[in-house]
Amino acid sequence: MLSNCHARINGCGKAPIVANCMHMNAVYVMWLREMKRFIRSRSRIVGALGQPLLFLIAFGYGFGPVFAKAGQGNYLEFIAPGIIGMSIIFTAIFNGMQVIWDRQFGFLKETMVAPVSRLSIMFGRTLGGATVASIEGMLVLIIAVIVGFRPSSWAGIVPAILVMLLIALLFSALGIMAASRLKDMQGFQIIMNFLVIPLFFLSGALFPLNTVPSALLFVARLDPLSYGVDALRYFLIGVATFPIALDIGVLVGITALFLAVGSYFFSRMEV
Repeated sequence: MLSNCHARINGCGKAPIVANCMHMNAVYVMWLREMKRFIRSRSRIVGALGQPLLFLIAFGYGFGPVFAKAGQGNYLEFIAPGIIGMSIIFTAIFNGMQVIWDRQFGFLKETMVAPVSRLSIMFGRTLGGATVASIEGMLVLIIAVIVGFRPSSWAGIVPAILVMLLIALLFSALGIMAASRLKDMQGFQIIMNFLVIPLFFLSGALFPLNTVPSALLFVARLDPLSYGVDALRYFLIGVATFPIALDIGVLVGITALFLAVGSYFFSRMEV
């Protein structure tokens, strides 16, 4: 796994440089493995895009007239950022299943005995899962444009992609954090479904948060996906419930927290 780095040891004159080289290579290898797995699984790509497409068409055009009569504007444009967020969170958080899968088949144990820190392995896996989830989010954005979604400004696409990556990092770290504590695949799926579905429906992905009762708004403020969806809406259609600085600040803070806690659990995981 670390052959590229070993080949450069002679060119690295100091031990710390060699160690850093090996850790960076471990991150890259783990990231590349997730990317290859994604590219080779065409059925996974089709399945991941099918549900967002159904939501965009059924909800966007089915509830569109009702939404417009209520004076809320174009419903397809409103829910498109939410559906992008849905695609990202489902893909990113279930990336943790690969950890359990690799543990059951012995690959994780072989990886852990490599002369690199577990932190490098964990970060590589997290980054790989986040990259895959971000790509799926971008594909959903393209599909949304095909079915009729139009951003208020095309200049907002780039910052929106960065928000997608931030959301993906947050929930990929959460998925690996949970997988580090669970050994059963079915248990992981049950717990994650119990967690992900409320996170999605309470995030304001399908309805505006500024019209809900105060109690529901309070719960939505505790949902990190609410800030991700709100930031996507800000950059894609120019509408937001919270200040954009708050959205980004919460996403960065929770991502850092989940990465730290996930690293702690992963470093103490039994394989």
